[in-house]
Amino acid sequence: MIILPAIDIKDGNCVRLFKGDFNTAEKVAENYMQTALDFQNSGASWIHMVDLDGAKSAKPSNSEIFIDVAKNTKLKVELGGGIRSLDTVEYYLSNGISRVILGSIAVKNPQLVKDAVKEYGDRIAVGIDAYDGIVATEGWLDKSEVNYIDLAKEMVLQGVKYIIFTDISRDGTLQGPNLEQLKALNEAVCCNIIASGGIRDINDIKACKDNKLYGAICGKSIYKGTLDLKEAVALAEGGE
Repeated sequence: MIILPAIDIKDGNCVRLFKGDFNTAEKVAENYMQTALDFQNSGASWIHMVDLDGAKSAKPSNSEIFIDVAKNTKLKVELGGGIRSLDTVEYYLSNGISRVILGSIAVKNPQLVKDAVKEYGDRIAVGIDAYDGIVATEGWLDKSEVNYIDLAKEMVLQGVKYIIFTDISRDGTLQGPNLEQLKALNEAVCCNIIASGGIRDINDIKACKDNKLYGAICGKSIYKGTLDLKEAVALAEGGE
């Protein structure tokens, strides 16, 4: 299993949100580059980054930060937020980003996902964020009428190999991931599932691994000290 420590960027700062509410943005680190290097030194091979301003405005807003991390660390950068066109996908992937996440656009324009996967294959992931199993879009500000498993199945038909699932009600809460929904999703589709939202400690990492998930994104747990990243990476990448 892969551990993806997270850095969310708002107004150029490293922040975390509580249940996706932009008004709860809390600065969690002084320097994004030093934070990324700390993750690297703890053994992480990937980093999950989100452009919160981009998610809200539907266009890239902090691209120089993400490209800086991609070019000046050894980390593979997985990036989401504000990616709504093939031009933006191409821009990021050609500037060192390893994998981009298509979120809201997967609901509103599944053809774009299909086109992106055809062009870039497994460098495309889809982020599915849900309240009570119903997908939310536009930086979690809008709610659709689409069930998260139905959307996942449609994305697999488009060739998507990676799905990042977030139960928004757990995000930033340190209450543990929604293992029930994650397990149901993992059993419903044949692609790689990455857990996001709510992870608190090493027991949550073990539970994700026991449920045969591909990866787990860890944000607030690292910043608050409830999860030791080095320990999490060792457990995730080690044997049973």
